[in-house]
Amino acid sequence: MIPDSGTGRHALRIRVTRDGPYLVTGGIPLIELTIGIDSAGDSVDWRAGKQYPLSASYALCRCGRSGNKPFCDGTHLRIHFDGIEVASRKPYLEQAERITGPDLDLTDAQPLCASARFCDRAGGIWRLTKRSSKPDARRTAVEEAGNCPAGRLVVWDKHGEPIEPEFEPSLGLVKDPQAPNEGPIWVRGGIAIESADGTLYEVRNRVTLCRCGRSGNKPFCDGSHMNR
Repeated sequence: MIPDSGTGRHALRIRVTRDGPYLVTGGIPLIELTIGIDSAGDSVDWRAGKQYPLSASYALCRCGRSGNKPFCDGTHLRIHFDGIEVASRKPYLEQAERITGPDLDLTDAQPLCASARFCDRAGGIWRLTKRSSKPDARRTAVEEAGNCPAGRLVVWDKHGEPIEPEFEPSLGLVKDPQAPNEGPIWVRGGIAIESADGTLYEVRNRVTLCRCGRSGNKPFCDGSHMNR
């Protein structure tokens, strides 16, 4: 989604360590972001919270058990955390199903779902895409896809261009009022993610990394933080 030039924003990096934390380098801002819920229980917006002091590098907990969250305190060593990466290395478009509508297309890579639930409002983004010739349906579909932190859902115009929110490179610690466990790390703005074996994952505008330690799609979130 964002070409890797090897310069500029791609000097920013997250390295997944073997059975350990995420090592973040390049002075990437870190902020808490809470899912806003309306009276019907639908996810409707993002609300900014605490912003952490800017640091050139830091280690974020990946096992979900640190006593110094969101930062690593070494607990992964004591509990013998199994952080093996099992996520597909295929590019997003090779993982995604395409849904075609009259004014928009939608790509959907279900394994990346972080269960933020923005896609459910107004009958769901899949139905809205099919009705995208109607201005209200089109607008809501674009909003819902843009609020999907994992980038599971992307809407495309009929020229084949993705309609993406613009993000400065940053990390968001997702807070979800409806989740019993810590939400994921929302990686925004085309930050490179390096596997423990040195392989780079596809650089994208938005993805979510597991920080509860439970995901079956590590290092990415699969919504397991929603389970008690």
